[in-house]
Amino acid sequence: MSFKAGFGLSALAAGALFSVGTAHAQEKVTLEYWVYSDFAQGEALKLQQSFIDEFEAKHPGLTINIAGKGDDDLLTGQIAGAASGSGPDVFMNSTSAGASLVQAGALKNIYAEWMAMPDSFRAQFNKDLIAMCTPKPETMYCIPYTGYGSLMFRNLTVLEQAGVDTKAPIKDWADWLSQMEKVKAAGKYGVPDMTQNWASFLNIYSGVAEASEWGADFETKKTLINPEKYAKTAEFFQKLKPFSTGTNINDQATRDLFISNELAFYINGPWVNPPLEQAAKASGLKYDWVMVPGATEGKKAGVQGYEFIGVAPKANSKLAFEFAAFVTEKQQMTRWAAALGRYNSNVESLADPSVSSNPLLAATYESAKTALYNKPPFFLGTFPNSYWSAITDNASAVADGDMKPDEAASELIEQLNEILADG
Repeated sequence: MSFKAGFGLSALAAGALFSVGTAHAQEKVTLEYWVYSDFAQGEALKLQQSFIDEFEAKHPGLTINIAGKGDDDLLTGQIAGAASGSGPDVFMNSTSAGASLVQAGALKNIYAEWMAMPDSFRAQFNKDLIAMCTPKPETMYCIPYTGYGSLMFRNLTVLEQAGVDTKAPIKDWADWLSQMEKVKAAGKYGVPDMTQNWASFLNIYSGVAEASEWGADFETKKTLINPEKYAKTAEFFQKLKPFSTGTNINDQATRDLFISNELAFYINGPWVNPPLEQAAKASGLKYDWVMVPGATEGKKAGVQGYEFIGVAPKANSKLAFEFAAFVTEKQQMTRWAAALGRYNSNVESLADPSVSSNPLLAATYESAKTALYNKPPFFLGTFPNSYWSAITDNASAVADGDMKPDEAASELIEQLNEILADG
């Protein structure tokens, strides 16, 4: 079966994808391919391996070794490998780590290779995400790959027992609080502690802020957080406090409380759905998901983030780019999304009926339209870890009643600007 017949690319696209492969046809070449650990196990690994097998079949003599690594190991290994030359040839990572990889010399500028691809291939991708990978003219560091948008998972049993009408949408923060008051009166928890990490904080702050009011300007070394909107967010954290479990959104204890019908609302990414789905089958958990409500009616909140495929500036970088382009092409991403329900950056794949019919993926797609990026801007500058801990520490202090929202906002902005200036 030809590539065109098997995967639906035009002859031009197929030629562009495999032009380098012909040159390597009689050579023995090995590419090291590093991915997140969840891409290298179970059904995800089976699908990744099928992509590898198909690409190797078109490139006699080529071997691609896939290795799954945890978040920290993935980043540190890529940075260390850039210095020693021992790192991967092609790899995944989060766009939020992009600037660190650029500074380490771990990412090749693939702009020329990208522009050499057919228009039909380049048009498949979300234009905003291509811009995200292209921070400067003629400088492109990645092909956008998978992604997520956060959702509010609702325990329907808890809400119904509390007398909440689960068929009515949550209009705004005030409406959400009124539901949590009923939940508390029924002896249950409303939410986890939303001040314990930057992502849970952003799931609330995004309910009042715009994209231009999050992240930082690395040229001026100033935070973009709007102090007035931060103060409104901090005030809302105070109101959430009586309904909180006191646990982090990522704690197993939080998930257990939700599954055991003790917690009403659980805001997180779509990756938490598989264990909830399993609990629904095993113990009858009744739940659904909705968009994260904003401060006012019509405003939606949430966090969106993306993973990319990057190419290292090594001897086989052109072949590595071909493989990255193959993996992210519509037909592969359609198979990926249909089999695993994973959101991705290839908009043509998301429009495929086999994908768009998946309710969780459709909701994730909807969430990503309005959610704020996780740690922008990307590929331009790095945030010190203290930047994020300053936000959560400040928000926690307000929620605990140790600081007033307006005072806390003023103090936080000053602190964040100092961190950026020193960083």
